Amino acid sequence: MSMSVKAKHDRGCLVVSLCGELDLKTAGELKATVDPALLEARTAPTVVLDLSGVNFMDSSGMGAILGRYRTVSQMGGKLAVCSLTPQLRKLFELTGLTRIIPVFASQDDAVVGLQGGE
Repeated sequence: MSMSVKAKHDRGCLVVSLCGELDLKTAGELKATVDPALLEARTAPTVVLDLSGVNFMDSSGMGAILGRYRTVSQMGGKLAVCSLTPQLRKLFELTGLTRIIPVFASQDDAVVGLQGGE
């Protein structure tokens, strides 16, 4: 299966919505969308990854998210994920990513939360 990636700006945040499978074959699409936007950022970037449409994620997908988190953090910015399905929430909890990457219930909660310093 494939994945679609859509990016938009919302109140100063880059919001990236993912739909489909985030795995070894598709992780590059996430990188190809987010990384150029980070290079263009003049200030510390604020990024929200909306995972509501992700129906499968493997370790490559998690690695792609963690890699974007590290890049954003090194730039002095913030990255969060939102709208996790119950399956993805369990995966994030089991792997400890919820202790590293902020998780919000919705896009709006994430945008407001990141701008308010969480």
